[in-house]
Amino acid sequence: MKLNERSLAFYATCDAPVDNAGFLYKKGGRHAAYHRRWFVLRGNMLFYFEDAASREPVGVIILEGCTVELVEAAEEFAFAVRFAGTRARTYVLAAESQAAMEGWVKALSRASFDYLRLVVRELEQQLAAVRSGAGGPALPLPLPLSPTPALPSTPALAPPLPRWPSALPPKENGCAVWSTEATFRPGSEPPPPPPRRRASAPHGPLDLAPFARLHECYGQEIRALRGQWLSSRVQP
Repeated sequence: MKLNERSLAFYATCDAPVDNAGFLYKKGGRHAAYHRRWFVLRGNMLFYFEDAASREPVGVIILEGCTVELVEAAEEFAFAVRFAGTRARTYVLAAESQAAMEGWVKALSRASFDYLRLVVRELEQQLAAVRSGAGGPALPLPLPLSPTPALPSTPALAPPLPRWPSALPPKENGCAVWSTEATFRPGSEPPPPPPRRRASAPHGPLDLAPFARLHECYGQEIRALRGQWLSSRVQP
């Protein structure tokens, strides 16, 4: 498998959060000596550096298809990263404490895509069981709504109308803008407000009417009122 060294170096030292990082003792491949290296785990790639301030990794271990297990070695708190195959290399690492060793073993065991695939499969099975009703608590049913009280047949008292300004400034940002012809001048009368309607009883003739019919019904009255107002403005 070919790897782009520049891309790997950028990925190893980028500012994205890491899955785990710390010093480990790595046993050499040809020699039995251990070397203290700074390890950084990102996804399924385990990078190791000369020290924590290094900007380029010395090497990388791709953790696909590996197993992590404790081993007996000269160094305390040692564990091994093994790969299947007769010629596959085994990486022997040692932590500086028991807690650090347990943290690294847990993080490395969960770093491969095989582990994530098992987790996703288990979650899919749990979700299917919940949807089929085989498991999980039942969702609470919504409370019944109280009946809507009937509207009174007498109209409510209208609050006093505000004083009309001498001129209405135009609005912007998508709002409707009054035309210059409809601008009120000092001394002119404002358009009469539409008459207040009596509240209809529930299930009246217009309660179940479609929107188009309601629009046409109320639109006729609005057009008539607007025509009366325009004709009153034309007369001297």
